[in-house]
Amino acid sequence: MPELPEVEVTRQSFAHRIAGARITGVRLGKPLRWPLGCEPDSLVAQTVGDATRRGKYLWLPLSAGGLLMHLGMSGSLAFREDEAAHGSHDHFDLVTTRGTLRLTDPRRFGAVVWSASQDEGMAHKLLAGLGVEPFSPAFSGKYLHAALQRRRVAVKLALLGGDIVVGAGNIYACEALFAAGIDPRTRSDKLSGPRSEKLAVAVRETLARALALGGSTLRDFRDAHGMAGEFQSQAGVYGREGEPCDVCATAIRRIVQGQRSTFFCPTCQRR
Repeated sequence: MPELPEVEVTRQSFAHRIAGARITGVRLGKPLRWPLGCEPDSLVAQTVGDATRRGKYLWLPLSAGGLLMHLGMSGSLAFREDEAAHGSHDHFDLVTTRGTLRLTDPRRFGAVVWSASQDEGMAHKLLAGLGVEPFSPAFSGKYLHAALQRRRVAVKLALLGGDIVVGAGNIYACEALFAAGIDPRTRSDKLSGPRSEKLAVAVRETLARALALGGSTLRDFRDAHGMAGEFQSQAGVYGREGEPCDVCATAIRRIVQGQRSTFFCPTCQRR
């Protein structure tokens, strides 16, 4: 599933190319997770603004309202100056005077929905419960510690919830906990203030490194240029079950938490 780094890399790869363009057509394929929420023709002749990101959602402002986009489990956005032939998994085309923004999604868990603003309609419903952005000043060790004190679940599950901080998806939560030296099974409310500070720094630095490497491509992620990410090739623990830890040479372990694989070093990471 594309996480925050992949979504942000996607945004950066097309936002400057489509900003200021005028919409000339909209094509819908098979139904996605939620309906568009407006008549496709009502978008024609509108001007596209500067795309932004909130969590794993992209907001594309228009002259009237905007489009909230989510890549789902297997979706990707591509921006092309020429109009390529449609494939069976291409379910949304936004045709503009500068090119076509296309959502391709084999599993159709992604979505494109119109809302009058981010504070209204479907956009508000989807965004209202999200936690703070990891690169914002609000995400501090003090904030994380206070939020974790209100949870009685494993710290990794608390990170994955998305209501404390957005963007710490499975691979990045594993890597951040490894960097912070925290066992992923540690109960959230048992984490001290200093360890919470260390974890907040690790989350931010892990996501920043992922952004610099173009995100992670575990299956089929590509940005709007068609480029794959490289973070997974430098992972410390994720996907490395049985391999020696780069720090202490202990074999990396894998367990299942919340139906997701968790990878960690039983020596470097303590409860």
